[in-house]
Amino acid sequence: MDIKIVGGITLLCLIWGYLWVIIKLSLQTFPPFLFSSLRLLFGALALLLLQALLRKSILPKHGEWGKLTIASLLLCIGFYGGSTFGMQYVGSGISAVLVYTMPIMIGILAHYFLNEKLTFNKTIGLLMGTIGLVFILWPELKQFKFNQTLFGELLLIIAALSWAGSTVYIKKYLASYDKIKLTLWQMLIGGVILFVVALVTEPVTQVHWNTPINIFYVFYSAVLGTGVAFAVWNWIISKIDASVASISIMSVPLLGLLFGHLQLGEALHQNILFGAIFICIGILFSSMKVNMKIGVKSRKSI
Repeated sequence: MDIKIVGGITLLCLIWGYLWVIIKLSLQTFPPFLFSSLRLLFGALALLLLQALLRKSILPKHGEWGKLTIASLLLCIGFYGGSTFGMQYVGSGISAVLVYTMPIMIGILAHYFLNEKLTFNKTIGLLMGTIGLVFILWPELKQFKFNQTLFGELLLIIAALSWAGSTVYIKKYLASYDKIKLTLWQMLIGGVILFVVALVTEPVTQVHWNTPINIFYVFYSAVLGTGVAFAVWNWIISKIDASVASISIMSVPLLGLLFGHLQLGEALHQNILFGAIFICIGILFSSMKVNMKIGVKSRKSI
């Protein structure tokens, strides 16, 4: 794999691994839709300035708005809005693990929409990922009780599916599109929509977010965790198969668990650890390519 792609993957894993702690801390101050909209809008502003400095095209062409809007709804509304809302009820580490079932879901969607066949190893990966989800959800499922924790966990799984859908959609329809410009408009469209939702449904005027620590939360999540990270992610998936790209971020949920445990004191129960292990194994199987062909020796004529 190219050294630039490896470097981008490493940077991405570190930024996204710690991002879950930042989001969890920010929810002590911000309502979820407001925080999601701020990180998207400020992230879009950062990319807008970068695109201007690079003297590249900023405004989409007339026929591009529809595709950009669909990509934005999947990523920004489904993933950002859904995952941040769900994190109100779930720890940062578990949230990271649940969201990063996304690579396993990509294997299924890519089979139907990208002609990347659902192979034997991808099927094993799906099975492993499902077992991992059952481990994590089991404390709530065994009680047959739909509580806030289970609601948040299910919402995070739906957010993961939305992210997978966005990734496949970009790979199919926007693979050659300028990656900074793509990410910029995804975030700007989604940020505006979520900000309007926040104005209608959340106590926006009661939030005092202009303290140094809260500014840091917004900066990290917007500029690093959103703007820079998704520009890098969109660039990575344009260079390699969507399923192969997925394995590259397998360390993110593990880093999320580690950072959440170290900084927030989140407990690492056995069901969480087993679930994370099965999900990571599932990502590995879903993303790797295995040659299943049986070689037949050819006879040499004497």
